[in-house]
Amino acid sequence: MEILELKKIANEIRKDIITSVFSAKSGHPGGSLSSADILTYLYFEEMNIDPKNPQKQDRDRFVLSKGHVAPVYYSTLANRGFFPKEDLKTLRKIGSYLQGHPDKKHIPGVDMSTGSLGQGISAAVGMALSAKLGNDNYRTYTLLGDGEIQEGQVWEAAMFAGHKKLDNLVVIIDNNGLQIDGNIEEVCSPYPIDEKFKSFNFHVINIDAHNFDEIKMAFDEARSIKDKPTTIIAKSIKGKGISFMENQACWHGSAPNEEQYELAMKELNEVGEKLCQM
Repeated sequence: MEILELKKIANEIRKDIITSVFSAKSGHPGGSLSSADILTYLYFEEMNIDPKNPQKQDRDRFVLSKGHVAPVYYSTLANRGFFPKEDLKTLRKIGSYLQGHPDKKHIPGVDMSTGSLGQGISAAVGMALSAKLGNDNYRTYTLLGDGEIQEGQVWEAAMFAGHKKLDNLVVIIDNNGLQIDGNIEEVCSPYPIDEKFKSFNFHVINIDAHNFDEIKMAFDEARSIKDKPTTIIAKSIKGKGISFMENQACWHGSAPNEEQYELAMKELNEVGEKLCQM
């Protein structure tokens, strides 16, 4: 798929993120917007998946370890055809299958129920190990937040993955520099992230999370690595795509009001129009 098309899809996903969070009057837009380009590339280019057969045995697996950014996950799955886009407006509503955190029992395309930070990567490591033990060819991808990696369980999982040489595992860090309480360096600095993962026998790649050329090169490189899992540290902008949300920790878990929603959609629609003219 051409990069221009990926940019268009990512912009649509951002519009759906804002629409769903606005409709719910709650949710996590900041980290959803920062990881929209990564999920776009994963689901529209990188992963072996089939929306018509979500449980096919040889599918690649994805685990949203930072499960609170469900809005970007659901928006990506809907745009990929796993379920109707209009259902996104039921986010967090009573009776909806689109809960505040992903639920694999009820949502097509979800491989792991997540939400408790730090646990998702452990599940992903288990999936990657299972593929090795069963001589299966599927790959496993997991997305973590840079605040999330303050959790000790993350490093237990990393130690195990490096020890087992799980080269079918890709750990992606959405490095937007902010968590709910503010700047990650001030809350509890996880830096240097790259050196930490290297010490656990990971191959490490640093990229711009919003540059599709760099995203493509990173995932291509990860496929070439043998006997080591890969970490992609994706330097991103929290609230990416909406001027008043960018780099603002207050948008970690806040929903826009009607005026803010209209302004956000206006900006995203303008981006979409420019992309269509290219």
